[in-house]
Amino acid sequence: MKLVSMLAVAAAMTLTTIPAAAHDGVPGPEQDPYIWLEEARSDKALEWVGQQNERTLGMLAKDPRFETLKAEALAIYDSDDRIPYVSIRPDGLYNFWQDKDNPRGLVRKTTLASYRSNAPEWETVLDVDALAEAEGREWVYKGSSCLAPELRHCMIALSDGGKDATVLREFDMQTRQFVDGGFTLPESQGGVSWLDADTLIVGRDFGEGTLTESEYPFTARVWTRGSAIADAPEIFRGDPTDVSSGVYLLRDGTGTVHARVAYRGVSFHEREYAVWKDGAWVKLDLPAKSSPSGIVDGQLLYSIDEDWTTGGQTFPADALIGVDLAAWKADPNGAAKTLVWAPGDRQTKQGATITSDSLYVTLLDNVRGKVVKFDHGPGGWTQASVPLPANATIGIAASSDERDDVMFSVTDFLNPSSLHFLDGEKGTIEVLKTAPANFVPEGMAVEQYEATSADGTKIPYFVVKPAGMKMDGSTPTLLGGYGGFQVPRLPSYLGSTGKLWLERGGAYVLANLRGGGEFGPNWHQTAIRENKQRTWDDFIAVADDLKQRNLTSAEHLGIMGGSQGGLLVGTAFTQRPDLFNAAVVQIPLFDMLRYHLIGRGASWVGEYGDPRIAEQRAWIEPYSPYQKLVAGKDFPAPFFVASTADDRTHPAHARKAVAKLAELGQPYYYFEDMTGGHSGGVDNEQRAKLQALQYIYLMQRLMD
Repeated sequence: MKLVSMLAVAAAMTLTTIPAAAHDGVPGPEQDPYIWLEEARSDKALEWVGQQNERTLGMLAKDPRFETLKAEALAIYDSDDRIPYVSIRPDGLYNFWQDKDNPRGLVRKTTLASYRSNAPEWETVLDVDALAEAEGREWVYKGSSCLAPELRHCMIALSDGGKDATVLREFDMQTRQFVDGGFTLPESQGGVSWLDADTLIVGRDFGEGTLTESEYPFTARVWTRGSAIADAPEIFRGDPTDVSSGVYLLRDGTGTVHARVAYRGVSFHEREYAVWKDGAWVKLDLPAKSSPSGIVDGQLLYSIDEDWTTGGQTFPADALIGVDLAAWKADPNGAAKTLVWAPGDRQTKQGATITSDSLYVTLLDNVRGKVVKFDHGPGGWTQASVPLPANATIGIAASSDERDDVMFSVTDFLNPSSLHFLDGEKGTIEVLKTAPANFVPEGMAVEQYEATSADGTKIPYFVVKPAGMKMDGSTPTLLGGYGGFQVPRLPSYLGSTGKLWLERGGAYVLANLRGGGEFGPNWHQTAIRENKQRTWDDFIAVADDLKQRNLTSAEHLGIMGGSQGGLLVGTAFTQRPDLFNAAVVQIPLFDMLRYHLIGRGASWVGEYGDPRIAEQRAWIEPYSPYQKLVAGKDFPAPFFVASTADDRTHPAHARKAVAKLAELGQPYYYFEDMTGGHSGGVDNEQRAKLQALQYIYLMQRLMD
């Protein structure tokens, strides 16, 4: 709950009413005979899913390599010596752990002294498997929201089958029990903030007229213990056209509440903020692409994703700005602003956390990780680099409110990930944990290249070359990317991909596409809405570049991506089917003329545009992959992977795509997991099965 987000958080989706006919240029049943597959759990749709799963298992699971690949993947997922990442709380270190004996997982705790050892002693706080069995539910643990500063009383989020929507129930971390008669909220999107031990600020589905078109809450209430949620007074109301709206509390590291802040998500990337002052909401004079980002040493921080001119100063996009907290509370819009940090060339901030004394910011510098520590004193802001490994991806794994302690994750493609602990009081850094090696990297190499996109922009990409790779176009190669929502795709330990793919002679390529966040807000904003085709052009340019360098050939090139990455793969193989011989399309968006009606697609209009508006439909229609599945083209037998419990992108996109391919007589593969949801909250055995199916498909298409 302490991590300060510097990026847009990818939103989620549920099924809305299917219109009886086309309207506003959006296809209806007359134009699309497969709309019935948008009903996630209808008997007819589930019967169809069962038939498709059986067909695909017959083609892939009977491959003699399948059981070996599944066992190799499962051994990695169930490994007892993988890093148990933790959160730092006043009463110890907490971890969520899944293995073969605990497929749904354990919430457990230990001490720092024990954690330093090779065999920490863990105490179970919540056994999700036992809870699911006792209650007869498919519970998936989705985290908790706890009352600062003790973090003893928490609202535990439980998802039925892996959906984004959760049930919230009050839990006592000390007694390790759900509170008898405590706060409980039924399944919904939205969350809560603890005002005090007996009061919550709640944003949920309160019934008709309280959800946006994107199916998120847009009202907030104050709920007092012992009262009915229906009687809780409303304190803020956004607009039904918002993506979401709500209220949260601005707290410092001691748990002290300094303000109530309301927000309106007017689009996926734009927000309006207001602060409660003198009995009224005062709108904050902030850029639309900005956010308050925490308190350190009496300074309130703002993060901005666009240039901001205020008080005679211009702050650049991606900057961090400080405001004296006392002055801000007295005059929220008039307090003087100070530049804390601004990006250099090819730099962007990735994330941040605040400890008892300092602000730590992770940066990307030409897609390589760095950490900078910021402190505020009488002379203003000072900064210093934190000495961590170079040429790696660095993330903030945990931090303390009570001390200047931070844990950093360090990873790259070939070396097992490690966990580094900074003791701020001692000024020391130690390696606490190192993950086991999942594959043999000897002879493998990582290289970085650039491709030239259609408009001349240079697009960087990494190539992980297997041992003994020949530059003759014969290497089976898997190309991945994302290119959306200002989310970067960064080098990280390849783990199961290394074991299942690289060790068998395959190469792996990661493209850093526009639309992502590898080089800051402008790298994202130059490839959204009317310019979204630039993302697809970038990906195609990388594929072309791989061929031109003789790293691989169309016969041996496959692509893989999920969610926005699934849309990326869909646009690539429908626009340039000649470039690829395999395409793994995971939990995708695919029908972009109806995406706003499926799952939570309406929340992403800020990224893609609105197909109900003719001008914007003209941006989308030329690339919408579903409409590009037509007769007369030979597509590379794509493999679609979906989840029935996915209430975000929704399985309808993948289902309709394969139904259309079947109609055209085109080869395809399809598998839909009944649980897991968009985030893949399945047990390790099911994860291993799904991964083995996908790599068998790739081997059959690219290696055999």
